[in-house]
Amino acid sequence: QVQLVESGGGLVQPGGSLRLSCAASGLNIFSIYVLNWYRQAPGKQRELVAAITSSSNTNYADSVKGRFTISRDNAKKTVFLQMNSLKPEDTAVYYCNVKKIGLGSYWGQGIQVTVSS
Repeated sequence: QVQLVESGGGLVQPGGSLRLSCAASGLNIFSIYVLNWYRQAPGKQRELVAAITSSSNTNYADSVKGRFTISRDNAKKTVFLQMNSLKPEDTAVYYCNVKKIGLGSYWGQGIQVTVSS
């Protein structure tokens, strides 16, 4: 059974930083999966924030480019999202997702990030 557990969320002031982690279990070959971070703010659709491929190519939403960094540690089966210069509009529930065509797509339970003074 695949399980993804997010950690590192919380309340931070504008301009601050947080580092989200997502630890996976139950995946035989973690390194072949594309790893994604999504977020969903109240009243809005879930959006892709950042993605990292099996070869560590990365892609970011325009709204977070230059502020967020996605990375992976295949040995620890973990994906990270370093979030700097946080803004109130970054407030959302953040979700970890891992996917591989033919093998499936799995989601974490989500973690709250609140940016407020």
